[in-house]
Amino acid sequence: MFPLIKLIIILCIICFPVYILFSRQPDYFDGEKATATIHFLNDTATHNIQPFAAYTVNKTNYAVNAAYLFRSYKEGEVVTVIYEASQPAKGAVYSVWGYWLRWGEILFSIIFLVVMFRIAVTITSNPTPEALIEQLEEKPARKRKYDT
Repeated sequence: MFPLIKLIIILCIICFPVYILFSRQPDYFDGEKATATIHFLNDTATHNIQPFAAYTVNKTNYAVNAAYLFRSYKEGEVVTVIYEASQPAKGAVYSVWGYWLRWGEILFSIIFLVVMFRIAVTITSNPTPEALIEQLEEKPARKRKYDT
């Protein structure tokens, strides 16, 4: 059971960062960065005051929503925004929490890890009687003296 846990955790430790690296929008590798200033504006969708990161690209002003869970800003705070050159209006605040790590993905990854572990344990914990007999009758392979 413990080798199974180690294997699943190692796979998650490898797969999750690779997923994060290649799934960010705007793209980390093709994106461009700009400095932005936080301003609190009335959001037209929710009618609440939200922090927006205002930045300028090619003499055009843009503002992206900077509200992330567990993240707070002050009026006039300077942040970095990442955007794609072809669509500068679709930017994102470049930070560890909010751009690289998102609470939904972390929560889903933990749930996925637990569910996959439970499935693996369920599959391997109750072998059929035929499988047990087959394991008992199986002769171990002859090992060479100097196995390389």
